[in-house]
Amino acid sequence: MSKSYPDIIQRISSNMKGLRNNIPETMQGFSAMAKGATADGVLDKKTKELIALAIGVSTRCDGCIGFHTKALVELGATQQEVEETLAMAIYMGGSPSLMYAADAMQAFEQFSESK
Repeated sequence: MSKSYPDIIQRISSNMKGLRNNIPETMQGFSAMAKGATADGVLDKKTKELIALAIGVSTRCDGCIGFHTKALVELGATQQEVEETLAMAIYMGGSPSLMYAADAMQAFEQFSESK
């Protein structure tokens, strides 16, 4: 059975609503950290999202793969940029990262089709 990354991030986003209500300080802090970390600087947003995707793959996080591939599609990342990023994740993470890299390409295709 194939994963639907649009469905995965929709489910996670919906589930995070309760967290925003129940632990607002934590969620606001996380949001501020994300905003600061992803802001353009010496590295642009797309480069930072590619790094985040590689980390998501190496830590085997479906939600991370979904959110970061969606962002990469919106930022205009090419398939080749994503593939080279995944090559580094596979190199650093071995066989488990290879399995999630394959899923990341599926996510990239799913979000590219819906664009």
